[in-house]
Amino acid sequence: MRIVFIGSLGVIVRDLRKGRGLYSKDLGLPLKKPRGGDFLYTQKLPGSRYFGVWPLSEAARACFGRSRWPGNRPVPQMFIEFEVGDRSEVASAARELRSRGHLLLHEPRTDPWGQTVVRFQTEDGLLVAVSYVPWMHRPQRKALNTKRRRRASPRR
Repeated sequence: MRIVFIGSLGVIVRDLRKGRGLYSKDLGLPLKKPRGGDFLYTQKLPGSRYFGVWPLSEAARACFGRSRWPGNRPVPQMFIEFEVGDRSEVASAARELRSRGHLLLHEPRTDPWGQTVVRFQTEDGLLVAVSYVPWMHRPQRKALNTKRRRRASPRR
């Protein structure tokens, strides 16, 4: 398995309203709720390509196909998604993880928004994914090029 970067990182909350209060209002993170979605996210937080606030019910639905987290699994408080170089590597990563004794929460799949993903959970409860999200592999634009930055700097 060849991880190329951390694609997503976020918290899992039992109550999205309270999560919004803490992460958006109290901490001032620029979170938004997508149309038709039941989670919060931003792609505008320096140091992260994607930071999310994911309701536990949505995490359960993504992993188990139902809105309740199973009582025999630790309740996760965070998730992290490691990106691989292409879509086919997700299935290879799943085979490798399984061969090393990890119990996959679901088989590799491609979600409607294009993410190919497989998830497992650590003994400590962290929800871990190996995924490929096509748009995350496009070159990122730099906010300012070097020449513009120099011109904008005050002269001494």
